[in-house]
Amino acid sequence: MTGTPSPGPDMEKILDALGDATRRRIVDRLAEGPTSVSALAGPLGITVTAVAQHVRILTDSGLVTSEKTGRVRTCRLEDDGLRALSVWADARRTQWDQRLDRLEAMLNRDEPSSP
Repeated sequence: MTGTPSPGPDMEKILDALGDATRRRIVDRLAEGPTSVSALAGPLGITVTAVAQHVRILTDSGLVTSEKTGRVRTCRLEDDGLRALSVWADARRTQWDQRLDRLEAMLNRDEPSSP
Protein backbone atom coordinates (compact mmCIF):
# COMPACT_ATOMS: atom_id res chain seq x y z
CA MET A 1 0.00 0.00 0.00
CA THR A 2 1.41 3.38 -0.97
CA GLY A 3 0.75 6.40 1.17
CA THR A 4 0.16 9.92 0.03
CA PRO A 5 3.29 11.98 0.60
CA SER A 6 2.75 14.38 3.43
CA PRO A 7 2.78 18.04 2.46
CA GLY A 8 5.63 20.21 3.60
CA PRO A 9 5.44 22.20 6.81
CA ASP A 10 2.58 24.71 6.98
CA MET A 11 4.06 28.20 7.47
CA GLU A 12 0.81 29.52 8.95
CA LYS A 13 0.99 26.87 11.68
CA ILE A 14 4.69 27.47 12.26
CA LEU A 15 4.30 31.23 12.60
CA ASP A 16 1.22 30.83 14.77
CA ALA A 17 3.07 28.38 17.02
CA LEU A 18 6.00 30.77 17.39
CA GLY A 19 3.65 33.66 18.17
CA ASP A 20 3.54 32.48 21.76
CA ALA A 21 6.43 33.37 24.08
CA THR A 22 6.23 30.10 26.02
CA ARG A 23 6.47 28.05 22.83
CA ARG A 24 9.46 30.12 21.69
CA ARG A 25 11.12 29.37 25.05
CA ILE A 26 10.41 25.66 24.52
CA VAL A 27 12.00 25.83 21.06
CA ASP A 28 15.01 27.66 22.54
CA ARG A 29 15.43 24.95 25.16
CA LEU A 30 15.06 22.15 22.61
CA ALA A 31 17.79 23.79 20.51
CA GLU A 32 20.15 22.56 23.24
CA GLY A 33 18.99 18.97 22.66
CA PRO A 34 16.07 16.62 23.26
CA THR A 35 14.41 16.81 26.65
CA SER A 36 11.38 15.52 28.50
CA VAL A 37 8.13 17.42 28.92
CA SER A 38 8.63 17.42 32.70
CA ALA A 39 12.14 18.89 32.34
CA LEU A 40 10.69 21.65 30.15
CA ALA A 41 8.04 22.51 32.75
CA GLY A 42 10.37 23.42 35.62
CA PRO A 43 12.19 26.45 34.20
CA LEU A 44 9.01 27.67 32.50
CA GLY A 45 7.13 27.74 35.79
CA ILE A 46 4.10 26.00 34.29
CA THR A 47 2.50 22.59 34.73
CA VAL A 48 3.47 19.50 32.78
CA THR A 49 -0.06 19.52 31.34
CA ALA A 50 0.42 23.08 30.04
CA VAL A 51 3.78 22.16 28.50
CA ALA A 52 2.17 19.12 26.85
CA GLN A 53 -0.44 21.40 25.28
CA HIS A 54 2.27 23.72 23.95
CA VAL A 55 4.25 20.74 22.66
CA ARG A 56 1.15 19.48 20.85
CA ILE A 57 0.85 22.82 19.02
CA LEU A 58 4.56 22.78 18.17
CA THR A 59 4.19 19.18 16.95
CA ASP A 60 1.15 20.07 14.81
CA SER A 61 3.18 22.90 13.26
CA GLY A 62 6.03 20.57 12.34
CA LEU A 63 8.61 22.26 14.57
CA VAL A 64 8.83 19.52 17.20
CA THR A 65 8.50 15.76 17.39
CA SER A 66 7.95 13.77 20.53
CA GLU A 67 8.00 10.14 21.53
CA LYS A 68 6.87 8.36 24.62
CA THR A 69 9.01 5.71 26.24
CA GLY A 70 7.31 4.30 29.31
CA ARG A 71 5.99 7.30 31.22
CA VAL A 72 8.45 9.80 29.76
CA ARG A 73 7.62 11.91 26.69
CA THR A 74 10.79 13.24 25.07
CA CYS A 75 10.68 16.18 22.66
CA ARG A 76 13.13 17.28 19.99
CA LEU A 77 13.26 19.91 17.29
CA GLU A 78 12.21 18.80 13.82
CA ASP A 79 14.67 19.72 11.05
CA ASP A 80 12.01 20.02 8.31
CA GLY A 81 10.01 22.63 10.23
CA LEU A 82 13.09 24.67 11.07
CA ARG A 83 14.36 24.43 7.52
CA ALA A 84 11.00 25.66 6.16
CA LEU A 85 11.09 28.60 8.57
CA SER A 86 14.62 29.46 7.48
CA VAL A 87 13.72 29.32 3.78
CA TRP A 88 10.67 31.51 4.40
CA ALA A 89 12.68 34.10 6.37
CA ASP A 90 15.53 34.10 3.82
CA ALA A 91 13.08 34.77 0.97
CA ARG A 92 11.68 37.78 2.81
CA ARG A 93 15.19 38.99 3.68
CA THR A 94 16.13 38.85 -0.01
CA GLN A 95 13.01 40.84 -0.95
CA TRP A 96 13.78 43.51 1.65
CA ASP A 97 17.45 43.67 0.69
CA GLN A 98 16.43 44.30 -2.92
CA ARG A 99 13.93 46.97 -1.88
CA LEU A 100 16.49 48.71 0.32
CA ASP A 101 19.08 48.58 -2.47
CA ARG A 102 16.60 50.25 -4.84
CA LEU A 103 15.78 52.90 -2.21
CA GLU A 104 19.47 53.59 -1.65
CA ALA A 105 20.07 53.93 -5.39
CA MET A 106 17.12 56.29 -5.71
CA LEU A 107 18.28 58.43 -2.76
CA ASN A 108 21.86 58.57 -4.08
CA ARG A 109 20.61 59.58 -7.51
CA ASP A 110 18.52 62.41 -6.06
CA GLU A 111 21.29 63.84 -3.81
CA PRO A 112 22.65 67.19 -4.96
CA SER A 113 26.31 67.17 -5.85
CA SER A 114 28.72 68.68 -3.33
CA PRO A 115 30.94 71.55 -4.59
